[in-house]
Amino acid sequence: MKAYKLTAFEATGKKILDETFEAESDEQAKTLGEQKLEEKGLSDKTHRCTSPSGTLVLFHI
Repeated sequence: MKAYKLTAFEATGKKILDETFEAESDEQAKTLGEQKLEEKGLSDKTHRCTSPSGTLVLFHI
């Protein structure tokens, strides 16, 4: 399992979510990241999910 970083921001740039979670692959991390954002009501906010190597797995402006 690899550790992925999920962050979400307000339009002002203020960080409103900063969470680390584990997934087996980038595809699973994308799915899990989308689920976490949906659960927290943050899907429409600017967000990103990065892999341990720094690759963007999920990104929304």
